[in-house]
Amino acid sequence: MTIHQPLPELGAQLKKLELSGMVNTLDVRNQEAIANQMAYTEFLSLLVQDELLTRDNRRYDRRLKLANLSGYKTIENFDFKFNPKINQALIRDLVTGRFIMEKYPLLIIGPCGTGKSHIAEAIGLCAIRQGINVLCTSQTELLQILQTSKATGSYSQKVRSLSKVALLIIDDFGLKPLRAPQDEDLHDLIAQRYEKTTTIVTSNLALHEWQQAFPNQLLGAACIDRLQHNAYILTLEGMSYRSNKSQVSVQ
Repeated sequence: MTIHQPLPELGAQLKKLELSGMVNTLDVRNQEAIANQMAYTEFLSLLVQDELLTRDNRRYDRRLKLANLSGYKTIENFDFKFNPKINQALIRDLVTGRFIMEKYPLLIIGPCGTGKSHIAEAIGLCAIRQGINVLCTSQTELLQILQTSKATGSYSQKVRSLSKVALLIIDDFGLKPLRAPQDEDLHDLIAQRYEKTTTIVTSNLALHEWQQAFPNQLLGAACIDRLQHNAYILTLEGMSYRSNKSQVSVQ
């Protein structure tokens, strides 16, 4: 008598249904079910959990790729001891993502090398883990994207697309002074995102110096006002991590 082996046929059917998580663990789960005398529902539940985990991991990988983070910077590998005055309590609160749900901006201010970009990207990585879409870009990169979209006639579409990103990180604001019409482009984007999505801005400039980055003072005032409204402000002080590392390497 020929014994029917359902697993190969079931595996093919699962592939056809694009249930790769189930396909990858089917043999192992089947052996577990036999060894532990599982009920059919228990066996099915484990397979469904495998599929959900696979899909979650796939979405995470996709969000991470689209986020454009410069490296794997986490809160865990940030050296809080180097600059002891840093507001750890605020940072610990920010990584929970609560401010993203509130749709409030975050402004990270401080001299070069004090960890602004690291903290911003670490918060972005935490947001990705929470299922939030993130895009990290420098001021220069962002303005180039908007300028290119004008050349291709897709400026309005690009602004709408960027305005829908749940967490937009703009690094190094004011490192290079804005030129017309860059100030208009930045204002358009910030105005679209205002109270709808969350923006993180890092800058070497003190807040009272931000106005100097805009050639059009009225546009600058309007843009800065929106960024500062309800904003969390994290000010970093102290020495540069990079200069410390260079001194260690010289020694």
